[in-house]
Amino acid sequence: MTEPKGTIHLMGICGTGMGSFAGLLKRAGYTVRGSDANVYPPMSDKLAAWGIEVREGYRAKNLDPAPDLVVVGNVIRRTNPEAEAVVARGLEYTSFPKALGDLFLADKHSVVVSGTHGKTTTTSLIAWLLTSAGRDPGMLVGGVPANFDEGFRLGGGEHFVVEGDEYDTAYFDKVPKFLHYKPRTLIITSLEFDHADIYDDVEAIEREFEKVVALVPAEGKIYVCAAAPRAVAQTRRAKCDVETYSARDDVDAQWTARDVEFSPDGASFALFSGRVRLGRFEIGLAGRHNVENAVVAIAFALSAGMSVTEIREGLAAFGGVARRQTVRAVIDGVRIIDDFAHHPTAVAETVEAVRLRYPEGRLFAIFEPRTATSSRKFFQDAYGRAFSSATETIIAAVGRKELDASEKLDTGALVEAIRAHGQSARHIEDVDAIVAALVAEAEPNDTLLFMSNGGFGGIYTKIEEALRNR
Repeated sequence: MTEPKGTIHLMGICGTGMGSFAGLLKRAGYTVRGSDANVYPPMSDKLAAWGIEVREGYRAKNLDPAPDLVVVGNVIRRTNPEAEAVVARGLEYTSFPKALGDLFLADKHSVVVSGTHGKTTTTSLIAWLLTSAGRDPGMLVGGVPANFDEGFRLGGGEHFVVEGDEYDTAYFDKVPKFLHYKPRTLIITSLEFDHADIYDDVEAIEREFEKVVALVPAEGKIYVCAAAPRAVAQTRRAKCDVETYSARDDVDAQWTARDVEFSPDGASFALFSGRVRLGRFEIGLAGRHNVENAVVAIAFALSAGMSVTEIREGLAAFGGVARRQTVRAVIDGVRIIDDFAHHPTAVAETVEAVRLRYPEGRLFAIFEPRTATSSRKFFQDAYGRAFSSATETIIAAVGRKELDASEKLDTGALVEAIRAHGQSARHIEDVDAIVAALVAEAEPNDTLLFMSNGGFGGIYTKIEEALRNR
């Protein structure tokens, strides 16, 4: 049992990243508590199971007795009464990313997985490959990998694998999270416009990636997806070795997947390093984007000294991540799949991947535009092309009701754009009405793919109950 190292109070503790960080701190021997305005499962249940006290609401008395350190989440504003009390009392405070960097990454080989898409899956896969080979890595990821009980791992080995987000850090620390993570190995999966609430354009995001590239030391290494030209461009001034990877036939790279085959069991592919064929690998995930995630994970694992046999066995045993093409249930022959996709590129690749994995029956794609970017008109045209692999598309209500009509995604126009590309589509505002339509239409062997980065109004349990009762 690790001896206690002091008390740390986390503001915004029930967020996915903050909750996992709280668990990591507890595992490392700190006394951990926190506060949040929204305390609800599943994170509230996890925190209780880890023995972490959560105080509901933000108020000055939550800071009694005084902690040794306050970690302030990025949902906290300067005017938050608890945040004001932290400053007034002269308590030491920091952001979650800086605390992670200072307390856990400074003495490790930090493997930072960044990019617009694929961060959670790639981080989880690399951590699993290292774990399955007995390397005992640390890990922090914004999801729940199937191969681990939670989204963190303390680890005693050389490596710490962390998901590196370009979102900002805290109200007093307005830089991307990944700039605090001291990368020795940096992976860039992609680079597109996102986070419309904090970035004006993709060029602003590019400037932040240029900064994280500059942090990688000369003895480090960067892996960048060759199919992401904006990402590749940001690595040209790197002072370390840069290696490219791809799973696309029309893209040249140093690490390539060829002869890719998809099936209901996932994907298989031949891996090449330059012209050298390293053998055939299998992964239980669908989609070309997940093959690319696997390629970079293998490339890193080989550089870490793992054998091809260790990698092949670990890859085959990887169970994926919750809310990434997760089959929640099969009821009366109807598959219900939950996915986190919200950016148009991720939506398109997810729909295509699910279609490839389940070619029989119809594919219903049900999409909730809920994030700061997807709720707005930035990707109005891109979403019109994103559902081409679906048989039927249903667009739900825009998640951010407060947006002015002039900037909000036009769901009616989106439906017309999807139809103009030859697909069937409709807009259904109400969650219960969506459930009613699907229950009336779904047949055995059909697939219902729900895409949202939130709870989608409880649609998952509602559709399952309705299908069982019909």
